[in-house]
Amino acid sequence: MTALDRTPAADQVLRPWQDPALPVAERVEALLGELTLEEKVGQLGSRWIGNEMLDEAPEPDADTLNVAPMQDVFAASGTVPWEEAIRSGIGHLTRVFGSAPVSASEGAAEVARLQRAVVESSRLGIPAIVHEECLTGFTTYGATVYPAAIAWAATFDPGLVERMAAAIGRDMAAVGVHQGLSPVLDVVRDYRWGRVEETMGEDPYLVSMLGAAYVRGLESAGVVATLKHFAGYSASRAARNHGPVPMGRRELMDMILPPFEAAIALGGARSVMNAYSDVDGVPAGADTWLLTEVLREEWGFTGTVVSDYWAIPFLATMHQIAADTDEAGELALVAGIDVELPDRLGFGPHLVERVRRGELPESLIDRAARRLLTQKVQLGLLDPGWTPEGSVAAAGGVDLDSPANRDLAREMAEQSVILLDAGTALPLIGAGRTAPGRIAVVGPGADDPRTFMGCYAFPNHVLPRHPRLGLGIEAPSVLDALRAELPGTEISHERGCDVRGGDRSGFPAAVAAAGAADLCVAVVGDLAGLFGLGTSGEGCDAEDLRLPGVQADLLAELFATGTPVVVVVVSGRPYALGDTHAGAAALVQAFMPGEEGGAAIAGVLSGRVQPGGRLPVQIPRSPGGQPGTYLQPPLGADSHGISNLDPTPLFPFGYGASYTTFEVGDLRISDTEVPTDGEFTVSVSVRNTGDRAGTEVVQLYLHDVLAQVTRPVRQLAGFARVCLEPGESTGVCFRVHADRTAFTGRDLRRIVEPGDVEVLVGTSAAELPCRGSIRLTGPARHVGRGRRLATPVEVGSPARRPGLGGGDAGQS
Repeated sequence: MTALDRTPAADQVLRPWQDPALPVAERVEALLGELTLEEKVGQLGSRWIGNEMLDEAPEPDADTLNVAPMQDVFAASGTVPWEEAIRSGIGHLTRVFGSAPVSASEGAAEVARLQRAVVESSRLGIPAIVHEECLTGFTTYGATVYPAAIAWAATFDPGLVERMAAAIGRDMAAVGVHQGLSPVLDVVRDYRWGRVEETMGEDPYLVSMLGAAYVRGLESAGVVATLKHFAGYSASRAARNHGPVPMGRRELMDMILPPFEAAIALGGARSVMNAYSDVDGVPAGADTWLLTEVLREEWGFTGTVVSDYWAIPFLATMHQIAADTDEAGELALVAGIDVELPDRLGFGPHLVERVRRGELPESLIDRAARRLLTQKVQLGLLDPGWTPEGSVAAAGGVDLDSPANRDLAREMAEQSVILLDAGTALPLIGAGRTAPGRIAVVGPGADDPRTFMGCYAFPNHVLPRHPRLGLGIEAPSVLDALRAELPGTEISHERGCDVRGGDRSGFPAAVAAAGAADLCVAVVGDLAGLFGLGTSGEGCDAEDLRLPGVQADLLAELFATGTPVVVVVVSGRPYALGDTHAGAAALVQAFMPGEEGGAAIAGVLSGRVQPGGRLPVQIPRSPGGQPGTYLQPPLGADSHGISNLDPTPLFPFGYGASYTTFEVGDLRISDTEVPTDGEFTVSVSVRNTGDRAGTEVVQLYLHDVLAQVTRPVRQLAGFARVCLEPGESTGVCFRVHADRTAFTGRDLRRIVEPGDVEVLVGTSAAELPCRGSIRLTGPARHVGRGRRLATPVEVGSPARRPGLGGGDAGQS
């Protein structure tokens, strides 16, 4: 059988690796035994055909930008010719859809062309895995731009995230893509970091549950999910991109690693991408403890580890722990990286030479190739009926921005918008109010839908090089959406200023428009970009948490007009809003809500949409001395009169207001004591005490009162979205295993200790009206793989039901 004809004749015997009837492992071993050393090394590499496009002259008025760190440097230095790169086979094809604006059919045709070249040029005709980015949807021209991950987190809704990811996966699979480089599971440690927008917030449990849900969704479509960035990337010193991470191993294990473990154990993720950063001096890409001992030996991960783009040569050029790229490749291979992205540099022919000189065990090559080939077998790439053209056959009928996609994007956007304070102005309609006769809509985000999109959304990621193409999708701005939402209102518009820079020349017109209106809606915040070309995004870190540019000054002048000003912050990170809150008639936070964000924001302002978003990060009061995150031990959560800096946020983690009101009470804890391997239940009742239907997020927090190391004063252990009609009430019951109190002890082993645990339930990390306690008894337990990672929750049962009572134990 040749690479050109993989359909077996009736009397033709399949080669073992092509036989779907055989176990995957048997097929892989048969193929591995057939490959030469050169061919095995070939499988560990990749090729980015689109990278050469950086050498082309951009369109007039286009931004020259990288979409990966130092992409221009590597593009200019060149790589081996395509024909040579695929002669011995190749592991991955990099971003066929995500490098330049191509339609679904054009991209699919290019995938088929490249795959045809791969199978025809190599001896055994092994196809490549095609990977793409999918942080806010499939990163390609004309595809749906969903809200950024920080907005997913604001929904506190794993089911919705899973449905969105499944839709993304179906679109990718239809055009021949096998692997998505998402989700980002970095836990926020410093709000100034540019990639906060790509994260799911500052709490490991929230990130774990939403991340595992995203993985389940993407994998349900047959697309390999890639967990990144493993690990520590978000905790860099001074929030600088790629900066060193001054973090001890215990903090890493308790705050950073749990979402990765959960996404593997609960989500079934099949790939992991290493972080660029070093933790305590050891770069992740060369860390055997992280990539092998923890990931594989402790957690049992069996998938592939892929390098972040050029992370392997960075071991030599940036971290300076390798003499050259060749040595960097060897360090990465030994540590546990299996495939080099986006091009082959460190995993080149020198690995063959070192094996033949006896300087590198061939078993390490086999280990990485085996993992990659296992994935190819699982994806069906070695099945006898697979063809390059057949792999993209569904592309002709795919609509990458279908009505169903847009409905999901709208649902996600509406659930993610957070009402911080309705004040005296919201909702614009209802509560005895009619729509204002004249509204001035001002601010740099008022008529620019790009502000709704993250740095990995195609319009902000690639299209700045192609300004004549516009956005490639329909994305109404806040101005457009308000005009549609309030057709009887006279709406004027002035930009006022840009997101960045110091130009105040637009201030007078904006102030005049506000002064002549009955109400002003000011839309401020971020514009995402890459490597300094935006105020949020990869390589767009902030010096402090002031609103970028002169936006705060614009707001101050608008407040001075005396016209009520509703401030809408559309951003990728939380900004310090103490002064803004003091002057605003109402305050709304929308974390990059995607292409349907304009209508979602307008609906919340009018009152048509009941706001239900909750803060996955705190909102600081002041731009300096900011509170970090809510996960603090006693001396981090309260100054105790020792410091003049107050760490109290303006709005706490988990907070979100509504146009109705809720009451949470009637706490019942099933037991007063349980063993350290036992389980207990925590139930409360929640009631809608207002006159509108609405959604509350009931949140369970735990506090270890006395431990061998300092512990957070409260830490999220469970949550549930509860939708209620006016006057309706229901019960919420959490089933908590003692494993959920585990932490990393002084000996760096995870432990469940006996002792008292405070139980707190409410609607944010600061609003916890239900308080009780339980005692864990018996011996301390060391726990590892197999421990309970989630807190099951049941909504809809009465709070007092048989088996949940236990008298008045812990009742508040």
